[in-house]
Amino acid sequence: MKKILLSFFDVTFLKFILVGIVNTVVGTAIMFFCFNVLAWSYWVSSASNYIVGSIVSYLLNKRYTFGQKGHDWHIIWKFIINITLCYGLAYGLAKPFVAWVLSGISTNVQGNVALLVGMVLFVGFNYIGQRFWAFSPKKD
Repeated sequence: MKKILLSFFDVTFLKFILVGIVNTVVGTAIMFFCFNVLAWSYWVSSASNYIVGSIVSYLLNKRYTFGQKGHDWHIIWKFIINITLCYGLAYGLAKPFVAWVLSGISTNVQGNVALLVGMVLFVGFNYIGQRFWAFSPKKD
C-alpha cells in the first residue's frame, strides 16, 4: 500500500498540482464568466475552460512535470484522448449527481455547484490518465 501511495504522491504530483493551480485560476475564471455573465450553457462554459486549460496543461506538464522533450504525435493524441474522456466522465457524472442532491435548489445554483464538482472529479481522473498513460515513459 505504501508503494502505491508513493507512486501517486511524489515530486511529480506536486509539479502537477502547481501546473493545475495555474490552469485552475485561468480556466475557472473563463468557465464562470461564460456561465454567469455570458449566460452560456453548462457544457459550452465548462468546455471553454478545458480547451484553454488543456493547451496550457499540455505545454507545462509535458516539459515541467513529466520531463518529455520534443514533439511526439503519439503523446499528443494520448493527451487529447485522456482530456476528452476525463472531461466527459467528470462533467457527465457531476451534473446529474448535483441535480439529484440539490433537487430543490435553483438551476443556476445547481449549475455552479455541478461545475465545481466536475472540476474536482476532472483533476483526479486527469492526473491518473496523464501520469500513468499519456505521459508514461516509453517501454523499451
